[in-house]
Amino acid sequence: MTTASSLNVLNFQEPKIRLLHLSWFAFFLTFVVWFAHAPLLSSIQISLDLTDAQIRALLILNVAITIPARIVVGVLVDRFGPRIIYSGLLFISAFLCIGFAFANSYTSLAIFRFLLGFVGAGFVIGIRLVSEWFPAHQVGTAEGIYGGWGNFGSAAAAMTLPLLALAFGGDDGWRYAITVVGVLCGAYAFVFYKYARNTPKGSIYFKPKKTGAMEVSSWKDLWVLMLMTVPMYVALGILAWRLASPNIALFSVSTMYIFQAILVAMMVFNLQQIWRVNAESLREGVPELQKYPFKQVAILNIAYFATFGSELAVVSMLPLYFLQTFEGLTPVTAGLLASGFAFMNLVSRPAGGWFSDRYGRRRSLLILVSGLAVGYFLMGMIDSHWWIAIAVLLTMACSFFVQAGEGAVFAMIPLIKRSMTGQIAGMAGAYGNVGAVIYLTVLSFVTYSTFFYVIAVSAAVGLIAIYFMEDPKGHIAEVMPDGTVHTIKVGSE
Repeated sequence: MTTASSLNVLNFQEPKIRLLHLSWFAFFLTFVVWFAHAPLLSSIQISLDLTDAQIRALLILNVAITIPARIVVGVLVDRFGPRIIYSGLLFISAFLCIGFAFANSYTSLAIFRFLLGFVGAGFVIGIRLVSEWFPAHQVGTAEGIYGGWGNFGSAAAAMTLPLLALAFGGDDGWRYAITVVGVLCGAYAFVFYKYARNTPKGSIYFKPKKTGAMEVSSWKDLWVLMLMTVPMYVALGILAWRLASPNIALFSVSTMYIFQAILVAMMVFNLQQIWRVNAESLREGVPELQKYPFKQVAILNIAYFATFGSELAVVSMLPLYFLQTFEGLTPVTAGLLASGFAFMNLVSRPAGGWFSDRYGRRRSLLILVSGLAVGYFLMGMIDSHWWIAIAVLLTMACSFFVQAGEGAVFAMIPLIKRSMTGQIAGMAGAYGNVGAVIYLTVLSFVTYSTFFYVIAVSAAVGLIAIYFMEDPKGHIAEVMPDGTVHTIKVGSE
């Protein structure tokens, strides 16, 4: 058991607390931008005379590019530092957001929605940044606050943007509301660049020795990394297939085959890069100081697949689920009841990080993922005969374990290999999106109950993997180009 000292988020005199607030608000803005369209879809549909199928396509496009973007941004942040990468992402996303606001055709609307999936990679940047400023006994709590408060951006967009559009009035009210979000995002890019710093004064920002792919410590780890790269491309292939399906038909089947051929080529190139980056150093032998257990990364990928993957999937379907399960609900009421799932982020994710700091990384994940497995199994038993209040309370209880589990995952990630925290966070984050794609694809073929049971079973599989995870102990070492060795405390001796 470790001891987590208190973290006073109101102590603005402390540089690391100021940095934490700068970071979570940057992440908050990325989520507002990412999901700004969601509460305004009915206005967008009327304004551009879109079909229901075209609206569904926009929802899919919104998450498509996030999978590779999180991997790429993870590499960039490790190489160039969070300050410049976060500022750049906010600034570019501002223009994309404004472009979406003033799109006058479905084609341009779809292109900007696809590109805006890029903003979903912002999460990865802050994970590396926060880990630089907080010690091991506080990093879980700090990362949980960063993730939980930042994630609330989607709920904030849902609560405020319809009112803002109404205040502007007219058929173009939605355009002006989204434009305001873009302007705010662009302005904050300059604020972040001015006040954020990659590390505390006097600290070193460690960078990986090579770029182009994640480095590993053994041949077995190399094969596991290559194997775990494949599902990310499979998920993108599934997205292309869904966009070409008859009920959406954004493009033809022949175009889908072209996209999938491109994905195969990209996957082969990526695998070659992984081999190129690692083969030579593995043949020479990786020094003991520079080794790290890649199995920890693989296990956390699986855990985030079940936690964040299920959250994204359930948030997408829960309003319709309540509407179709319980008689007498209006769409507005169903949406309000379902919003409790996302609203829990404010406390759940920080609680998961704190729990991990306090009671240990492995134990926390085992308890929290067990809780979400049981929660989803019980949600699979809900039917129209249940009291709706009980169903909502069960949903919120399950949501607590889901989001606290996410906090526990990212309490562990900064403690594996500091110089590659961005890449590790990027891969885990991408696996969350992969989980969402897989779960939503399953939902298109099965009943709601079966959907929840599938998530519960996948979480149980994740539990088996988590059982083999190890708590960080002692110190990890980072070696500078000049051979200087620096150690970073990550756990009890």
